[in-house]
Amino acid sequence: MRGFLWILPSFLGVMVFYLLPYADVVRRSFLGAVDNHFVGIENYKTVLGNTAFQLAVKNTFLFTLLCIPVLIVVALFCAVTLYKSKYGGIIKSAFLMPMALPAVSVALVWRLLFHSQGLLNHWLSDMNIAGNDWMNSGSAFWILFISYLWKNLGYDIVLWMAGLAGISSNIYEAARVDGAGEMQCFFYITLPNLKSSLYTITVLSFLNSFKVFREAYLVAGDYPHESIYMMQHLFNNWFRAFSFDKMAAAAVMESVVLLALIMLLQKAWDSKD
Repeated sequence: MRGFLWILPSFLGVMVFYLLPYADVVRRSFLGAVDNHFVGIENYKTVLGNTAFQLAVKNTFLFTLLCIPVLIVVALFCAVTLYKSKYGGIIKSAFLMPMALPAVSVALVWRLLFHSQGLLNHWLSDMNIAGNDWMNSGSAFWILFISYLWKNLGYDIVLWMAGLAGISSNIYEAARVDGAGEMQCFFYITLPNLKSSLYTITVLSFLNSFKVFREAYLVAGDYPHESIYMMQHLFNNWFRAFSFDKMAAAAVMESVVLLALIMLLQKAWDSKD
């Protein structure tokens, strides 16, 4: 009973600010936007048949599928390198700087660089090289990709380094006495002991991949190039159009998919253990 009283304030907070609003979203997903009459699964059919929704799902899935593995591998490489360096702490702080910058400042830099009249085009023109409106071409996807890596790399490096700090140096010393090299130590000692960190970093990177909307929105607006039209753009535009029925249905489907993916990832990690 005493334990329940300790968690009661947090439980009430979750109930009031998350569970009840989510339940209301689920309820609204079965109602019409104007008359609030029960329409069954019509909202879900409308959303699934919407071309903008299909484009947003495809781009979001592709972005996540490409970004997360690259981010995790690059962050791990940097973390291992920095962990062995006596200047690792200072360099790690430099990697964290992008997280301290406001999203508006970051977006302003990207706009100055990559728009049709941006600095990059001026530099190219000075070298007699044809420029490009980068944010209105297929290059926009890769600019957003690089922006995501640059923004989140330091965060993942810190998490990897925390996992590396939890591995006893005695294990490495015993392995080297037995003749193990650096690569053998990495694959047979470091990686197996970083499984729990890998799960945490994967989930956080996955969730952070849905936060690139701010930069994309501030740089390219409501309707960016189709290669970077994400789920957040779709929700933002539906909100402005007061399409709350479609928003609710799409939000429910997205939350179910995210929950299922995280649970499958957890199950995969548990089975490996």
